[in-house]
Amino acid sequence: MNTISRRTNPAANILGAAARRALALAALLFCAAGAGANDKPYKQFGDTKVYFSAFNSSFISPEVASRYNIARGADKGLINISVIVDDLPSGKTADVSGVVSNIFAQQQTLQFFEVREGDSVYYLAPFNFQNEDALTFRVRVGIADRPAHAVTFQRTFYRDR
Repeated sequence: MNTISRRTNPAANILGAAARRALALAALLFCAAGAGANDKPYKQFGDTKVYFSAFNSSFISPEVASRYNIARGADKGLINISVIVDDLPSGKTADVSGVVSNIFAQQQTLQFFEVREGDSVYYLAPFNFQNEDALTFRVRVGIADRPAHAVTFQRTFYRDR
């Protein structure tokens, strides 16, 4: 897992507060927008909630994408994972890994990197897709001193024009 945090990445130290808030807001909005009427944007495992979302990378502003070294494009997406324990407002650090596959069983390994903003911690990973691509995400989330959890969800992606 690639980890980027303000403590280990000097470039992250110069990231403006407004850009960090914009990325966090975008991640939360897409988390909520990705849920249907019967879907929740998270999976619950006892006192642990694993929030997940996946969206087109073009939804991120060019400035924020540049600061986090995120490739934007009509056929590029991002998956966002965050872990909340005991409904506390701050996120938990985790070991996050996973794959995404299409209906032809073509797989991409997700390379997650950590983003820290104040007490918030979340994990992003880029992936590629084709137009009208029905993708299945399989993510494993490990938290210290707790059993690992598996989250699987599906989304269909469309190229931006």
